[in-house]
Amino acid sequence: MTTTNAEKLSPHANLTRAGSESTARILAAAEELFAEHGFEAASINTIAERAGVSKANIFHHFSSKRELYLTVLHNACHKGSERLHNLETHTGTFNERFAAYAVDMLDDMLDHERLHRLMLRELLTENDGRLAKELAERVVGDKFARLVAVLRGGQGRGELRADFDPAMAAIALIGANLFFLQSRNVFKHLPDVGFAADPGRYSALLADILMRGILIAPNDAK
Repeated sequence: MTTTNAEKLSPHANLTRAGSESTARILAAAEELFAEHGFEAASINTIAERAGVSKANIFHHFSSKRELYLTVLHNACHKGSERLHNLETHTGTFNERFAAYAVDMLDDMLDHERLHRLMLRELLTENDGRLAKELAERVVGDKFARLVAVLRGGQGRGELRADFDPAMAAIALIGANLFFLQSRNVFKHLPDVGFAADPGRYSALLADILMRGILIAPNDAK
């Protein structure tokens, strides 16, 4: 199995898969408490109590509270690797694979909604940019690079336009899904919005616009 850059940078990222029951309980409790209270307010003592382990046991597995937090965030994004593998395969058209990827991405965000909301809130309020740098380097950077590479590969095979920036397309997809996560309760009160309660339709429509655009091609206008 190939080890990703993020897994090299975050050595605790696969502890749950290694079969550590206590580590799994720690990570589950930490995700709940970080999501409920934020990084600063969630104490190691409270996490240990909810997980049913000692404080020393937590620090046996994680060098610091910050390391535990980053591992929780990494695990919350873990399914991204599986989604990217499906996108990277050549089964079905690029449009079909990309739409499925967009839908699955939003589903995963909604599965960890409180944690994603917390992360976004902390990014907006932090002053030193440390969390932003750590997230980019240790949590989402490798997956973002793979998504950009998939889009660039589609350009190279002639499946996608050669004149767009793959990083911009990746940012647009991620940003639009995060916006749905934050704003869908507003969407349902807007006129002509029929997808507020249907994340799958939202992501499919988003993927279609990203793939085809909204401008009529000269040949289509005739």
